[in-house]
Amino acid sequence: MQTERVKQILTTREIFDLVREDLELVEKVIDVEFLAPVETVTNIGHHIQHAGGKRLRPALLLLCARYAGGGGKTAVQLGAVVEMLHSATLVHDDVIDMAQTRRGRPSANVQWGNHTCVLGGDWLYMQAFQVALRERNFHILDLLIGLTQLMVEGELIQLERVGKIEITEADCMEIADRKTACLFSACAKLGAVSARADNATEEKLGDFAWNLGMAFQMIDDMLDFTSREATLGKPVGGDLREGKVTLPLVYALENATAAERAMVETVLRDRSYEKVPFAEVLAMVERNGGIQRTKERAAHFADRAEQLVNEFAESPFQRALLTLTELVTQRDR
Repeated sequence: MQTERVKQILTTREIFDLVREDLELVEKVIDVEFLAPVETVTNIGHHIQHAGGKRLRPALLLLCARYAGGGGKTAVQLGAVVEMLHSATLVHDDVIDMAQTRRGRPSANVQWGNHTCVLGGDWLYMQAFQVALRERNFHILDLLIGLTQLMVEGELIQLERVGKIEITEADCMEIADRKTACLFSACAKLGAVSARADNATEEKLGDFAWNLGMAFQMIDDMLDFTSREATLGKPVGGDLREGKVTLPLVYALENATAAERAMVETVLRDRSYEKVPFAEVLAMVERNGGIQRTKERAAHFADRAEQLVNEFAESPFQRALLTLTELVTQRDR
């Protein structure tokens, strides 16, 4: 069974080759749509766009569109929309988190300042909706408005919990749902809509992508502890330094001693690793099973995504979606 399954898996390059031409068109649309009457906004948009990134979200949308038998101009336009929305969230997130770097380069807020970036992010958001509006499809707008509200709610919920050590697994799941999984699900559904698929197909693709997004966020939380700065593109341990207690730390704190707990409280209070080196926090998280349990939880969602996609009709695009579940759990950044 394992041998048969491995044969179905594509390489990363093969996945992106399936939609490479469409992804190139997505980039061209973004290049044009990020041209603003105010030069600074254009610069912010292109700064984010050209900072790197795997374009996983538009690729997911395009693969789902192709699986559902469609694609074309609408899928390309919507692929640009979701990447533009994602870019806008990155601009705002860096302001909120007071970030210094993004993908190995100075973050937009460092270069242009918080006030400018808040307004620039707003413009990018609305430009994404401007592109979506041209499709003249209320269902597309419903999906995007619902998505935006969920992502904002997720950011607000996370802000309310900054600096607090009493964070639960359920709290982490709620944030992962609103900040990441809902975006993955919307990408898949928009792909189905662009292919004029029926409601059942749209929902199945959305469920698959939601589970994929949950796994993605958990691995992201884990990599904040275990990756290297050169690989991650930003300082490791950044979440805790910003006052965020994420899933690996939640699991570790369940078995932590009073001294270990006090160590975490010190970092949360000081927002730095000056008194408690990051290496000591990482050792505690690993010692208390935080990394391993997060991997297992991510694998649970990835397995569910895999089960769902295995129910889809077999095709190169179905196999590509299957491979995404492997890539999410094995990635290093």
